Amino acid sequence: MVDWERVEQLRSKGWEWDDIAEDPKVGFTADSGSGDPGRALRVLYHRRRGKDSAKEVPEKKSRKGLDTYESKWTLLRAGYILVPVFAIWFVVAFFAPSPVGLILPAIPYILLGLTIVAVLLLYALLRAEKRWSRVYRNTVIGGVVLGLVFTGVVGLTGSLAFGCPYLPPSTSLSGEGGPGWTHGNIAPWQDGGKPVVFFYGATWCPYCSAGSWTIWKALSQFGTVTNTPTSFSSLSDVYAGTPEVVLGNAQITSVNITFQVSEDMSGVDGNFPGTSNCYQAAYVGAYSGSAIPFVVVNGQWIHAGTPIINPATLSSYTDGATGGTGATTVFNQVQSESGAAWTNVSVQSYWIMTYIAEACGATNAQGVAYIAAQHGWSAATKTAVTNDLAQIT
Repeated sequence: MVDWERVEQLRSKGWEWDDIAEDPKVGFTADSGSGDPGRALRVLYHRRRGKDSAKEVPEKKSRKGLDTYESKWTLLRAGYILVPVFAIWFVVAFFAPSPVGLILPAIPYILLGLTIVAVLLLYALLRAEKRWSRVYRNTVIGGVVLGLVFTGVVGLTGSLAFGCPYLPPSTSLSGEGGPGWTHGNIAPWQDGGKPVVFFYGATWCPYCSAGSWTIWKALSQFGTVTNTPTSFSSLSDVYAGTPEVVLGNAQITSVNITFQVSEDMSGVDGNFPGTSNCYQAAYVGAYSGSAIPFVVVNGQWIHAGTPIINPATLSSYTDGATGGTGATTVFNQVQSESGAAWTNVSVQSYWIMTYIAEACGATNAQGVAYIAAQHGWSAATKTAVTNDLAQIT
């Protein structure tokens, strides 16, 4: 193999080609029939220089040519545009679970997508020889713009086309009021000018069954509730046969409130209910944590993630496969506000009444007294709601 560095050194010293070819350190051996060794080495030398010059052309190509090469949709460039899109989508959907995160929640779905494209970008960066340029910078800017436009379109579509409310993240809810309840500075959820009480649950669910009594009792204190038969939860789940009042077809006649319910009544363990409007879907998606039971009062008081009533407290009223009188007993006790069953559900019942009273404009004892007189509350209920209201106003 020819030592071309040695050739260059000898040429710089003025050596002739014949002498260079004969230098043993150069390592040149002429092919048979090539003629004069010096001439053969010179031809080979200039041929090599010509090839080296050709290789230098791409490195010296114009800025336009380089931009054209980098503008191809490589994995690196795809990562540079997708990461900003998913990052902006995640942030906006997290802080506005409705309407932006309504169809696809920030956690876990958009976060999962962001993780995947971030890993792909990291992989592309590790493999790339050149990681940053003007083209890549413009790609990132394009991704930011695309992310803002995309989330804006999603938000406007949800708000204007479907009437979905704006909801802040669950982390903004403050823990106040009764056990398991949180409060949000959210615009009231009303229907026809009346505060909405929303229940999301299933008849097979023992936790929903136990909590159903508190909702039924609170509703009945603000109007006439019909189509609410008694029953019991699944016999193959925990707390089997927990007594319940079925709310799926409940109707209420009230001058104060409206009731919206989404309750699975199939009796099939594990079946979750759907939602019938964008408000229901928004609150379930933003705050339920994919768990039941879930209750919202006036869009501002929210109970999620924990049982409203522990089914174990109603275990002595369990109904079996052949029926029984457990649910009827609980119904009578809750209706008359007496007995052990009423004692177990009364605290949460009072809290729901308190939230409804506040939503109806009661801010003090006089406001509660007006509502109590309007609906014929007992003295005990009036006192309990007055005391609870003082804790949140």
